[in-house]
Amino acid sequence: MSLSEQIEKEYVQAYKAKDSVRLNVLRLVKTAVKNRLVELRRPGGALSDDEMLDVVLKEAKQRQDSIEQYTAAKRAELADRESAELAILKKYLPQPLNREAIDSLVETAIAELQAVSPKDTGRVMSAIMALYKGRVDGKTLAEAVKARLA
Repeated sequence: MSLSEQIEKEYVQAYKAKDSVRLNVLRLVKTAVKNRLVELRRPGGALSDDEMLDVVLKEAKQRQDSIEQYTAAKRAELADRESAELAILKKYLPQPLNREAIDSLVETAIAELQAVSPKDTGRVMSAIMALYKGRVDGKTLAEAVKARLA
């Protein structure tokens, strides 16, 4: 089952179960998908799983940024609501890699690309991000690459 089919199916389930939080999150994802289709000039078309993953990642990142801002502004109730929405979105994302796996990926990429200086950070990061989109946190990866090339 594709990611878009899974989201559509769970949207219907949330609607029938009257689960307003999950329903609202999935409704926002569906709206973001439609907006993405319009951007790509494919109204009425469908997104591939990679494109769907990009949309869900973007929505999850928005929630994460909102949580940080609400926490800084001491708005716990809003931060909790965003956390609940983020938890729902994370069900549609692939499992993130742990730090040890990221470190081994960095070692492999550095060896393959023959990177030797911090100037090669961008090449190493782009190679890893292209292969493991959605599974690697950019900040964690940047720290690992900088530590290894420093």
